[in-house]
Amino acid sequence: MHLSQITPSIFSSLGLSTSDDLLGIGPSPFGRELLFLIDGFGADTFIKYADAMPVISRLTNFGTVQTSFPSTTATSLATLTTGTLPGVHGMLGYTVQVPRSGGRILNALKWDERVDPENWQSVPTLFERAVAEDIHVTHVAAKRYENSGFTRAVFRGAHYKGANVSADLIAETKLALQKSPAFVYLYVNDLDSAGHSDGVGSDKWLAALTMIDQLFANLMKEMPHGTRIWLTSDHGMINVEEKIVLGADNPLLDGVAVIGGEPRARHLYLAQELDSPAAREDVVLRWEEFLGQRAIVLSREKAVATNLFGNQVTEDALDRMGDVIAIAQHNTVLLDPDRADKEGAMVGHHGGDSAIESQVGLLTTTLS
Repeated sequence: MHLSQITPSIFSSLGLSTSDDLLGIGPSPFGRELLFLIDGFGADTFIKYADAMPVISRLTNFGTVQTSFPSTTATSLATLTTGTLPGVHGMLGYTVQVPRSGGRILNALKWDERVDPENWQSVPTLFERAVAEDIHVTHVAAKRYENSGFTRAVFRGAHYKGANVSADLIAETKLALQKSPAFVYLYVNDLDSAGHSDGVGSDKWLAALTMIDQLFANLMKEMPHGTRIWLTSDHGMINVEEKIVLGADNPLLDGVAVIGGEPRARHLYLAQELDSPAAREDVVLRWEEFLGQRAIVLSREKAVATNLFGNQVTEDALDRMGDVIAIAQHNTVLLDPDRADKEGAMVGHHGGDSAIESQVGLLTTTLS
C-alpha cells in the first residue's frame, strides 16, 4: 500500500470519475470523508505509544503505508494530493536548487515568490479534479499556511479554512461535512514540531501525542453521523545519534557547489565543470569511501535507474534533482555547514529511507 493510493481511493468512493479505488475501500457510506493527517506520525508510533493515545489506538488499522522518497512533508503531501510519485509531481525534497538560478535554493515549505507554484507543481490535484465534479473539498489547517506557495502548489482546489486552536479546527471540519458529497483534509503538525525540537519519545513529544488524541476524541463527538474518518501521516521520525558536518575535516564538499535536501536526504549540486556522469561517479566514490555504511550515495543517473523518485521522471524533475544524492543511514545526519547549528540542534529527523521514517499507518472508523 502506497501513500499515492490513499486520496485517489477516497475520492473514488465519493464518485470522482477520474479516480480509481486503488485500496478497495468501497463506496463512501454517507458521502462524508475526513482525512486527518498527523505530521510525523510514523507507523511505529501506533505500536509503541498506544498508551499515550487511547482513542486513536482503538481505530481499525487498515494497514501500513509506504511513503515516497524522501520521507519529508513537501514530497509526501504532494504525493498524497496528486496521487503521483515525486518524479512526476516534481516536489523532490525539503529544499532543491532552482534550475538556471545561479544556485538559488527553493525551500518548499517557505517558498520563494520568484517561483510560480502552479508552474513548479503543475499536476492537477485531486482536490481540483473533485471540485470540478461538484464534490465539496475543504482544507482545514493553521491560518499561517493559507496563502503559502506550498499550499498553492499542492493543495489548490480546496476551500481553505484557517484555524489555530483545537476548537476551531473541529468547528470548521464539522461545518464542512454538513454537505455531501464532501471531503475534508485536516492537518496538524504539533507532533512533528515536538519531535524535531525534543525528539521522539520525549516529554514534549508525548504531550503533543496526548493532545492530538484528545483533539481526535472531541472531533469524533462532533462529526456528522456516517462520517468515515481516515488517519494517516507523511512520515515517521528517528532521533539523531551521529552528526557529520559536510566539509568539516572531511572531503565531502570537494566539487560541491550547492547543498540541498535535508540532513537525512541530501541533494548535492556539483560545480559546473563537473557536469558529467564520470565526474558524478567520482564524487559518489569519494563519499562512499569516507562514509561507508553511514550513507547510500547515488549519482543522478543511478537514482533514475533505480526508480528512487518513481518509475517516471519528467524533464522538470530531472532538472531539479541533485547531481548526487546521499541518503543517511542508521541514526546519522549530514549537516550543511552553513546551517549546522540549526540542523544540529534538532533531535528528531526524517527524510531517509528507513522503515521508521518511510512507513506510516492508515487507520479508519465510520461514525455511527
